[in-house]
Amino acid sequence: MKASQTFISTLKEAPADAEVMSHRLMMRAGFIKRLAAGIYNYMPLGLRVIRKVEGIIRDEMVRAGSVELLMPVVQPAELWQETGRFQAYGPELLRVKDRHDRDYIVQPTSEEVITDIARQELRSYKQLPRSFFHIQTKFRDERRPRFGVMRGREFTMKDAYSFDRDQASALRSYQTMYEAYKRIFDRFGLQYRAVAADTGAIGGDASHEFQVIADTGEDAIVFCPTSEYAANIELAEALPLLASRAAATQALAKTPTPGKSTCEDVASLLGLPLERTVKSLVLATDDKNDAGDSIGTTVWLLLVRGDHSLNEVKTGKLAGLKAGWRFATVAEIESHFGTRPGYLGPIGTCKPVKVVAERTVAAMSDFVCGANEADFHYTGVNWGRDLPEPDLVADIRNVVAGDPSPDGKGVLAIQRGIEVGHVFYLGTKKYSEPMKANYLDETGKPQPFEMGCYGIGVTRILGAAVEQNFDERGMIWPTAIAPFEVVLCPIGMDRSAEVRAAAEQLHDTLAAAGVDVVLDDRGERPGAMFADWELIGVPLRVVISDRGLKAGMFEVQGRREATASAVAVADVPAEVKRRLNPQ
Repeated sequence: MKASQTFISTLKEAPADAEVMSHRLMMRAGFIKRLAAGIYNYMPLGLRVIRKVEGIIRDEMVRAGSVELLMPVVQPAELWQETGRFQAYGPELLRVKDRHDRDYIVQPTSEEVITDIARQELRSYKQLPRSFFHIQTKFRDERRPRFGVMRGREFTMKDAYSFDRDQASALRSYQTMYEAYKRIFDRFGLQYRAVAADTGAIGGDASHEFQVIADTGEDAIVFCPTSEYAANIELAEALPLLASRAAATQALAKTPTPGKSTCEDVASLLGLPLERTVKSLVLATDDKNDAGDSIGTTVWLLLVRGDHSLNEVKTGKLAGLKAGWRFATVAEIESHFGTRPGYLGPIGTCKPVKVVAERTVAAMSDFVCGANEADFHYTGVNWGRDLPEPDLVADIRNVVAGDPSPDGKGVLAIQRGIEVGHVFYLGTKKYSEPMKANYLDETGKPQPFEMGCYGIGVTRILGAAVEQNFDERGMIWPTAIAPFEVVLCPIGMDRSAEVRAAAEQLHDTLAAAGVDVVLDDRGERPGAMFADWELIGVPLRVVISDRGLKAGMFEVQGRREATASAVAVADVPAEVKRRLNPQ
């Protein structure tokens, strides 16, 4: 292709509202143009990347045995009402009415529709297992869309769904998709990790996230450098840091801590390690009877070590909190503890509370906690002697770097990642059973489908790839998903017939060999031409000039290389192919 046959529109500066590097660079390079908050036009260069991403995904999905179809963007609300998600999904689900006042949704995902297809079309166990996928526009009405294509409202996603007759078969389908995803991300040329993850709003029994490694990532990925263990921080198990509880060595004392309401300040005042302190977090559950009527509120006191933080996902899985919890109001706190937040603790509450101790806290002795009186903390606190054993001991904290790995094979490290793919084993309860999606087994008895679902954020891949691959000059695309693999930059092409002829001949030779090559025939000055293609991020550049032709050499330079290499004109096609396909 020649540059004049596509559309190149670069900017010297990014728009002021571009927050992260991928947003800034994709706007500057003319890959995307903002239409509305979280909604973008994908310009020709951006669309080329999208099509390459989709091509790799299609290859591997078909290889994995999945069949492509296409489900609509606008879906009838009745299907979503069958699963309860029409009410439960929240304001991110865009609900609309047609001219007949019938309810529809603009789909963020398609579990209900594919399940409806399955219950109509897959009637016998002989038709299983079966997997379908599509690549389609999605819409989630994010309250605060940001980061360009990373958290937009409209986006493109590949979602796939598997239907099996039993759990064993479903887990085989899950593993097949898991392996397909690894091949997909390997082919993208991105550094990534597959991590165990929480099932979240999709629901289900098991899941893995595929995270592209990037310092700007929103997610914390926990892994063990000396083993295969990896998990999202929401799911990573925090082992107790104390093997057993030591005997008390200090007397309980009510100690003045004027104006010191945080564990850090209290530890500094008392000259103690932060690890000796315990912080109190107060939650509440609104209790209801079987008829759904309110019957009161239960207040929960969660205790974690002063240097640790609460993991809200783990907390939400505790018995008594699964149905939903919230942070207690100031009025509820003062009613149960007799003081304002900052000095709370488990000793001497005004009203009964349910005490949940994190595993390490449950093994601590001689610790410091709030005294339920402003400007005072207790020191020398010990379980059993000074306060009853907790109602529940549970893993409710986020792991930190250096914690022991749950697999016992080392210690944990943490890095940032961007979630771009997710695989779920759903089972039967989330969609099959509510929608009465059944097949007939060998005996003619109806059985619910065992389901799995598998998503990749197609347009999000673009942002994640740039967040992982850029420098001060612009983007650096992995070859497999670059808008072009090679750019030919002829100097003075409009003035030199020899340069034009050499450039066009090389272009035709590379194109005939299957190389995705673009010839910059715009007549730009060398500085502006080089700056454009460095910003755009094409992996390989070949410079053709009169001086080079006289020496019988062209300059070949990789996007990550500081200097160009002189290559004999006749050897350039072979050198290009060698660089694009290193062994």
